[in-house]
Amino acid sequence: MTGFDQAAADGVGELLGADGPFARELPNFAPREAQQRMAQAVAQAIAGRETLIAEAGTGTGKTYAYLVPALLSGERVIISTGTKALQDQLYFRDLPKVRSVLGARLKTALLKGRANYLCLYRLDQTVREGAAWERTQAAQLATIRAWSARTRRGDRMELAEVPEESPLWPRVTSTPENCLGVECAFFDDCHVVKARREAQEADIVVVNHHLLFADLALKQEGFGEILPGAAAFILDEAHQIPELAGQFFSQSISARQLSELAQDALAECGGITGAIGLLLEPLEALQDALRRLRLAMDALPPRGAFRQLEDCRDVPAAMHDLRELLATLVELLASQAERSRGFANLHERVALFAERLERIVDAADAGQGDRDVRWYEHYPRGFALYATPLDLAVPMRGLRERTQAAWIHTSATLSVAGNFEHFARQLGLDEPRTLSLQSPFDYARQALCYLPPPLPDPGARDYTAQVIEAVLPVLHASGGRAFLLFTSHRALRLAAELLQHKVPWPLFVQGTAPRPRLLEEFRASGHGVLLGAASFWEGVDVVGEALSVVVIDKLPFAAPDDPVLMARLQALEQAGINPFMGWQVPSAVIALKQGVGRLIRDVHDRGVLVLCDPRLTTKGYGRLFLASLPPMPRTRALADVQAFFDDAATAAAAP
Repeated sequence: MTGFDQAAADGVGELLGADGPFARELPNFAPREAQQRMAQAVAQAIAGRETLIAEAGTGTGKTYAYLVPALLSGERVIISTGTKALQDQLYFRDLPKVRSVLGARLKTALLKGRANYLCLYRLDQTVREGAAWERTQAAQLATIRAWSARTRRGDRMELAEVPEESPLWPRVTSTPENCLGVECAFFDDCHVVKARREAQEADIVVVNHHLLFADLALKQEGFGEILPGAAAFILDEAHQIPELAGQFFSQSISARQLSELAQDALAECGGITGAIGLLLEPLEALQDALRRLRLAMDALPPRGAFRQLEDCRDVPAAMHDLRELLATLVELLASQAERSRGFANLHERVALFAERLERIVDAADAGQGDRDVRWYEHYPRGFALYATPLDLAVPMRGLRERTQAAWIHTSATLSVAGNFEHFARQLGLDEPRTLSLQSPFDYARQALCYLPPPLPDPGARDYTAQVIEAVLPVLHASGGRAFLLFTSHRALRLAAELLQHKVPWPLFVQGTAPRPRLLEEFRASGHGVLLGAASFWEGVDVVGEALSVVVIDKLPFAAPDDPVLMARLQALEQAGINPFMGWQVPSAVIALKQGVGRLIRDVHDRGVLVLCDPRLTTKGYGRLFLASLPPMPRTRALADVQAFFDDAATAAAAP
């Protein structure tokens, strides 16, 4: 028996209406029909344990549209967001407001992956090691120790003084592999255990996609005991799910995991007589084997299919040595497993890694070749090996069936020209209910789409230089205040060089500072020009006049060097589906919609969208992209852009 009958579900929307409690109690709350319709649909989905895809344009207020029915359902609901920042915003800002207005007496909990919580055992170990930290890290360790004595939650987010990228964090947080569990001396005070306990007892649990899928797919986060009782899973920013699910249904092993294993084993040797004599040589050999294997990959592209590794001259021998060393360490650590809890844990870890490596390397021989895509990637200081399912629909379908719950997927970008087939097919959503809600913003008045006079083919050598020339007059008309979004870091760097001496406004270039700082400085500048690649296409919110232009250099087709994508496209072709129109175009449309969504974030925002890619008008598929954008007027005339900003300036100057 759920908390809703059909009539009650229909009435949920009224709570968000002009005569409802939100309009009465929250300043600046604007009733929106789209929000009310979404709230009703979510209520019905929870009541009927249905699968729902709800696309809600920017400004719909989708957070309240799912929180209200979730809180009124009387059921346990898991709400999952795209990032930890959104998770905190939802839990600390939005959820308390909705609870207060509804007078809902519910238990709520915030739960993150274990790497977000201070591990008291590993902090104690790190302090005891007394490693010769350089001055900055020694100061950070002192800060973490002082904070550990006063924190209740142990959530890293509380401690802004220690940067997220500090090498100390991995030393004082745990992973599923190195956690000692109930055998840990600090178990009773463990922050992860406390957070899970709170989540177990809560009616509404706020998680993030990484945590949710790590547990659902890998049973990795010990969160499993919380999930079976959930009546509904609400996935916000659901456009991220296909890629994330691919990561979590993959088998993977990385140089970093193995290197950390070696470091932890050396640290454990400290208190055990004779252990260092037994283990030092093979552990040093392991680090050396990792270096040699990484070096052997230098001749290869940064990512590629596994067969490229196998065909590379020095890789097979280095891979063989690594497998032999792991087998040796499995035996040696088994002999020490009874001497300490740490060694027992290390034995389990090395056995797991050895098995995982065997599975990935031997996947083709084991008949997995037709179901998994085996691939590698390498970066300056390491590498990772993967086996990723070719088709995610099967594991995703099984996962949902096991929960017997409602699954609600929502985002501003899930459809292609109003069609949800691409998103549904990737996740194996069979005949879901769908809802498409237009943004309440008045795009016809607030925005203008400028397609510059035809530029050369995007593959042309001078394409980025031509883009900058086409965009400069727009920047002069707007007085800066622009995001320039690029589909590659190479184009971004070139554009930054070209603009450096051509504009009088401050430039903010991705990679020169952490993203939050760049955004903060961009907002404060008032007339800045920010250049960004992938991570600036979504989840970036700049309201007001500081952002009045969004430029997109090319249609965001996925990079052709992605081995998983290549294998999926091949499989579609074999199934008689055109891979370009059936996969690449829909994926690029959804990515473009994310970038376009940066422009208008508020009813008072005004701005110009500049789409430079000539394929929008020269190729047949360009119509699909244009049909998927918000309904704003389009022009090829620069004079219209200048008039748009002149009108804005006149309106602002009017008394």
